[in-house]
Amino acid sequence: MKRKPLIVCTLALSAFIYACKVQMATNTPGSSSASVAVAPAVDKDTTLPLAPFAITPLTPEQSQQAFVLPPGYHMELVASEPMITEPVAIAWDGNARMYVAQMETYTQDADGTGTKDKKSRVMLLEDTNNDGKMDKSTVFIKDLMLPRMILCVNHELLVNETDTYDIFSYKDTNGDGIADEKRAVYTVGKVAPGNLEHQRSGLDWNLDNYIYQTVDPIRFRYVGGMLKPDSLHSGSNGQWGLTHDNYGRLFYSRGGGENAGSGFQINPKYGALEFADAYNEETFSPVWSRISNPEVQGGPPRLRPDSTLNHFTSGNGQSIFRGDRLPADLVGDYLINEPVARIIRRAKVVNRDGKTYLENVYKHKEFIASTDFFFRPVNTYTGPDGLLYIIDMNRGIIQESNWTKKGTFLRNKIDQYDLAKVNQRGRIWRLVHDGYKPGPKPQMLDVPAADLVKYLNHANGWWRDNAQKQIVLLGDKSVVPVLKQMAGGQNGASALGRLHALWTLEGLDAIDKDMLYTALKDSDAQMRRAAVWISERYLKQNDGDMIARVGHLVNDENYDVKTQLILSLGANKNELARQLVQDVLARNSGSEMLARAKNSIDRNEDAKVYGMKLGAFTAADRKLIVSGGEIYKGMCSPCHGGDGNGLPTNAAPALRGAKHVNNDRDYAIRILLHGLKGPIEGKAYPSEMASMKDNTDEWIASVVSYIRYEFVGTSTRAIKGRQSAVVQPEEVKKAREAYASSRGAWTIDELEKQLLPTTTLK
Repeated sequence: MKRKPLIVCTLALSAFIYACKVQMATNTPGSSSASVAVAPAVDKDTTLPLAPFAITPLTPEQSQQAFVLPPGYHMELVASEPMITEPVAIAWDGNARMYVAQMETYTQDADGTGTKDKKSRVMLLEDTNNDGKMDKSTVFIKDLMLPRMILCVNHELLVNETDTYDIFSYKDTNGDGIADEKRAVYTVGKVAPGNLEHQRSGLDWNLDNYIYQTVDPIRFRYVGGMLKPDSLHSGSNGQWGLTHDNYGRLFYSRGGGENAGSGFQINPKYGALEFADAYNEETFSPVWSRISNPEVQGGPPRLRPDSTLNHFTSGNGQSIFRGDRLPADLVGDYLINEPVARIIRRAKVVNRDGKTYLENVYKHKEFIASTDFFFRPVNTYTGPDGLLYIIDMNRGIIQESNWTKKGTFLRNKIDQYDLAKVNQRGRIWRLVHDGYKPGPKPQMLDVPAADLVKYLNHANGWWRDNAQKQIVLLGDKSVVPVLKQMAGGQNGASALGRLHALWTLEGLDAIDKDMLYTALKDSDAQMRRAAVWISERYLKQNDGDMIARVGHLVNDENYDVKTQLILSLGANKNELARQLVQDVLARNSGSEMLARAKNSIDRNEDAKVYGMKLGAFTAADRKLIVSGGEIYKGMCSPCHGGDGNGLPTNAAPALRGAKHVNNDRDYAIRILLHGLKGPIEGKAYPSEMASMKDNTDEWIASVVSYIRYEFVGTSTRAIKGRQSAVVQPEEVKKAREAYASSRGAWTIDELEKQLLPTTTLK
């Protein structure tokens, strides 16, 4: 899944590229036979020959044989159609029952017919004999609109659907596997704007006991059976997929921006911080498929001569592997899907002086690849059994219909290969290694909190996370003494066990200064970092003793600890806190990470104030700008960058400094209404800007107003004289009425001929 605004699609190379593809068969999805070659396991960093091209849908058993894996690994089938169809996300409860969110109306044909019909379901699957295969299923919830986020909380399942911010809890009260109780846990009461691929994903209960999601500038605490929102003043991040590592570091991705990982430098509550070199564009962005991928949304510019995808275009569903039943060298690695290439990338997460990098484990090949043309991985997870789980939609079209319209490169390929007919399928896989021996299934529901404490020290991150979550949900403070002993290292717990005990105390609101003083002196750097993080409850109260205690870490040898000092003290007005921050920066004057972290904190504080620049506008104009900012941060920033400077992938042009944004408002209005294609300032981009005309005049006015306000200024000098940054809905309406609804995308040349005076064009 991915989105693609502003950008160009040149088709000049089409004839050459496809003339080279003599290998491609003409099988259609209706063919009755399939020949599946079992690819040998290869562990050498070499470019391998492609498997024969075939587009015959495979059975689950055939698809299982089509995986290309490193030596020692093999894939097992957990569930498939007809038990599940169109799966997109899963969640396990404390007893390892699996809930599956299914988008059963997602792009059932290239025109998106019936996409918003309320026909989707959440399935409840069970493995009753612990053999790894689901053998019992019930329809837990039905009649949903494309469910996109799910989270288990004790005996309840939180669910968010497409087109709404609202989140509901569902519960089965009589044990028949069907939800019979529904209640609201978070209500906004208005339609969530944007294409279904531009909306939120996640509901990730992180180590810090906050629940995070992508796109929208908000996170939650689950308090008293309700989701309590907390604003992220500099916005959220990402698109489809969200995960965290052992230490609470969040990892987002921006498929629409051709980005394979973002948002992992600092927690978004402190602001936004990205580095252009967080991964090497030349070595990390190319992907290595094992079959031809002719149906790419970006067209020929995104294809190699052998018709394989040449770059991430739909990175999604990422996870950090944290299990205990696969080789130890996989633990902590970053895994991200590319469903167009039919691969899953594996990367090392490398920390150099506090700055985080992603580095590809392999050269010219991938960790997991498939020669099944319909393998479409859209999510990955560490499971309760310590293995890696993969959600495979196994379908023909993996693109929302806004980008599969007639006449587009992708639509032509969809029609050529009859891909729209291959849907209502789906598989859940788990990756297993030779010699795997299953452990006991978790039983975390309906047991006292005291029985859960030992799992905070479990080798599998899934168990640690869910034990912490369940103890916090139970709210049983009788376990506080043993948690303090565990966090203080008095019972032999591992560093990760101590860390979870500390955060569980925080979640129970049972943390105290003495516990933090002990943790600040822990031998493990991540414990010291967490202690600084949690101490913010005292730092914000101007607690001089706590400020002094964390100040003892200014010379800490670990950069994560020093970065956390900057983040936790950087906005503090206390004089000692300010001095400590300056001391850290001065003693590490060559640290890009520390300097940029402080800059992010400063900008985040500015975002909280926000009224200084907006003061010159009327209340109505301010409302337009603020509303446009929310839309931009969630929908536009994945391609154009949160700061308007574009992304290192050059997925879309920068808006800051762009002359057509700086000039007359009609440029931006027409671009949003009708789209934009062709070169921009002589530079081509992977695909064109999609039309946003289906949104209201106020919606378009707000987006244009925010872009002009944020990236130009409070006003701009245009052809017709100085204009306010704000665009009124009436101006959008006038431009809309001037053109038929069938008006296609503009080119820059067309806009200039219409809007620039004749003397300017000469």
